[in-house]
Amino acid sequence: MSEIIDFFFKQYNNYSILDISLEITAVVFGFLSVWFSKQNKIWVFPTGMISTLIFVYLLLKWELLGDMMINAYYFIMSIYGWYIWTNKIGETQVTSISTTTKKEKITSIFIFFGTLLFVYLVYLKFNKWTSWVAYIDTITTAIFFVGMWLMAKRKIENWIFWIIGDIISIPLYLYKGFTFTSFQYLGFTFIAIFGYFAWKKSFYNNQLTL
Repeated sequence: MSEIIDFFFKQYNNYSILDISLEITAVVFGFLSVWFSKQNKIWVFPTGMISTLIFVYLLLKWELLGDMMINAYYFIMSIYGWYIWTNKIGETQVTSISTTTKKEKITSIFIFFGTLLFVYLVYLKFNKWTSWVAYIDTITTAIFFVGMWLMAKRKIENWIFWIIGDIISIPLYLYKGFTFTSFQYLGFTFIAIFGYFAWKKSFYNNQLTL
């Protein structure tokens, strides 16, 4: 039993109590954010902003630039998404759940490959191409960038990108030594799966009432 505990948590012996507390706090608010997203509640954004701000600080401190950029982007897109979700269309109706249009699919492709190029240049600048982890980081960053953009626009397909990115991130963060964050992505995966079906059901129910 002790060997299992050591495998998952031994690295925390070198972390300060403050950093461990901050990571756990960020994970809690991250869970809340994804749960509120599944529920299609506006609280997804303020809770997510708290989580991402903490992670930006920690990841910058730990020199994980790709992960830090993801969270900085989340924070910016949370502001954008908060506006989109509450912006009224006409007198009373706000932006509702919908599927991606052809134009949005093309934009998603540009965001994905644009992010790959951007992260590549950043890693090149700071000489971070030192292991295979950097390549996986680049891919997950691009996946999450698209997912966050689609979520901000209340598109069902955002969940597909979250599921793929979360599954990749579970072993990745465990390898990096951030067990609590790895567990967070495990939880995210299940919530994202349920979120996809919940949003899909809500979308088709709305279609029937039109």
